[in-house]
Amino acid sequence: MSIIRTAPISASEEAYRCVKERILSGDIPGGELLSEGEISARMGCSRTPVREAFLRLETEGWLRLYPKRGALVVPITPEERRHVVDARRVVESAAAARIAERGASQALLSDLSALIDVQLGRAAQGDAAGFAAADVDFHRAIVAKLGNPLLENFYDSLRERQRRMAAAAIGVDPVRVARSVAGHRALVDALAAGDAPRFSVELVEHMKVVTERD
Repeated sequence: MSIIRTAPISASEEAYRCVKERILSGDIPGGELLSEGEISARMGCSRTPVREAFLRLETEGWLRLYPKRGALVVPITPEERRHVVDARRVVESAAAARIAERGASQALLSDLSALIDVQLGRAAQGDAAGFAAADVDFHRAIVAKLGNPLLENFYDSLRERQRRMAAAAIGVDPVRVARSVAGHRALVDALAAGDAPRFSVELVEHMKVVTERD
């Protein structure tokens, strides 16, 4: 039996993954200014790989670099929230319509209920990143039933923004967690009833948890 060995990742790749994960999880909030020295000291590496990671993250739109000052974590704008939510609503409503045509399987309903339990568990542990990831997984499980690879791939391109928005807007705040989970349960009920229009209405209400800020 052959053993597959994976090559170690470069220091630049490690810095890129580390900083990006902290941005997506909400550990580094939008508007914070990062320095190469701070990140290199934290990771125990030189500044060069951190600089390379910053450049890559700037290209992807997560950072804005200012010479001799540092790297600004680009905040989530109201426009970005609205655009992501609008795109999600179109795709998820289409998926709900397809599910209603065929009838929601018990396996799907069970999987969605299990993901709600995962969310509650992560919130109880104070794991905002885990809660946000489970939130994304919940909605992706619905879209997976669409049967349209092009729309599914487009939806996947929103995944990182979805996760960051959920982590920033909900975190593990008890009121917002309860509101998010209640929204998920309402979506499951609509799918179980085969009621696509009701699903769309509930989805609009549910998404307000990430678009309406206190």
